[in-house]
Amino acid sequence: MNTIIERLTGLNAMTDQVIAMDFLVTAKSGVRNYAMALTESGTPEVKATLAKQLDEAIDMHERIVNYMLENGLYHPWNVNEQIQLDLQNIQTALNTPVL
Repeated sequence: MNTIIERLTGLNAMTDQVIAMDFLVTAKSGVRNYAMALTESGTPEVKATLAKQLDEAIDMHERIVNYMLENGLYHPWNVNEQIQLDLQNIQTALNTPVL
């Protein structure tokens, strides 16, 4: 999207948040899938590989959460702040002109 239009409509910050949240959900899903696969693996070699990948997925999840926290995109421990942020994003989406 054009940078000027993003700034005028307020979508630049929302886009960052949407992308980061999508990335976070994907990382969380990856952690869950690796954990399940690890418990179902049969050989030590496969277990070791999956354990390494699980550790990397957990590290990536933490990096994404830290990015979102540092940029005010996520408030997991303050429900009221997260609700306000969600309401603000909903309002931005409702007020966004259709291009």
